[in-house]
Amino acid sequence: MSQARALKAPTAHSTPALATEQVLRPEVNQAHVRFIGLGKTYPGQGQPALHGIDLNIRRGEIFGIIGRSGAGKSSLLRTINRLEQPSQGRVLIDQVDIAPFDENQLVALRRRIGMIFQHFNLMSAKTVWQNVELPLKVAGVGKPERQRKVRELLELVGLTDKHHVYPAQLSGGQKQRVGIARALVHDPEILLCDEATSALDPETTASILELLRDINARLGLTVVLITHEMAVIRDICHRVVVLERGAVVEQGEVWQVFGAPRHDVTRTLLAPLQARLPASLQASLRASPGSQSAAVVLRLQLVGEPQLSELFTDLGGTVRLLQGGIETIGEHALGQLILAVRGSPLGTAQLLERARRWAADVEVLGHVD
Repeated sequence: MSQARALKAPTAHSTPALATEQVLRPEVNQAHVRFIGLGKTYPGQGQPALHGIDLNIRRGEIFGIIGRSGAGKSSLLRTINRLEQPSQGRVLIDQVDIAPFDENQLVALRRRIGMIFQHFNLMSAKTVWQNVELPLKVAGVGKPERQRKVRELLELVGLTDKHHVYPAQLSGGQKQRVGIARALVHDPEILLCDEATSALDPETTASILELLRDINARLGLTVVLITHEMAVIRDICHRVVVLERGAVVEQGEVWQVFGAPRHDVTRTLLAPLQARLPASLQASLRASPGSQSAAVVLRLQLVGEPQLSELFTDLGGTVRLLQGGIETIGEHALGQLILAVRGSPLGTAQLLERARRWAADVEVLGHVD
């Protein structure tokens, strides 16, 4: 019987509601991890850490979870390997609810899910080789297989020549590479990254992100990472969810969320990535025009590459480009323009309406004389 027919005709051992949902919502079949009505409340805390979380994480994607401190990022991540037990709702891995798992099932689950940490969690008295080998020893893997696996992983993360070195002799980036190798010893299907680059400098962060991107492509892992660094999300993730006070406030493809953020929290998190206005322009901006000849200053968030000459003509008057740039995220061009429009026959409301023909988001920054 085909999978589709099996879903439409549930057996006595299947769940009819879930089968129906899979038929009506094909994206469910692509979900490696699902959160359904997930909630988490810690004892003694009135405000839930998580509530009403409904998410699908696709197999083989790099999925980002962002939010301000205390938004619930770590709590959500840790429900995937059940280091946190939800108070409400369900977590499904490959459509299987992991809530009733006993200790043996949890051990097997956690071997399918690797995890890397912000502060590496390496054993200082063991060498690089021994740190990577340890989980295999605990699992009772024979020595020849351990040696083969550790050798392959150290080559994968670029640390073959550091196998005999202790953590104290490694840089931060090298320590994180050891952590990544250790997380991969059981050939996991899912890799969880808990602020994996937060303790690293920008250059090292870039190299670790490139390694994670390579591992995702070569091994087909589903990667779920939490971070407060929007640049990390931009550089590596396919999709992203934004949390605020334990709830989902925005989610989608990274290029869409970055190109046209809908929620104030998302805009606040994205603010550090936006180019700052020159000090001279900031000093000259006024909330209202000082004269009839004053220019309106607009910020346009673009998705795609517009024809600037046509845009300027559409706005009318004299248009001056004060600042701008285009970057590519997920093969989509995103940009920002700061324009001063002087002498347009359009009023401010009409000008905004006209600019929205070209931009995903438009904002009046002020006026300059």
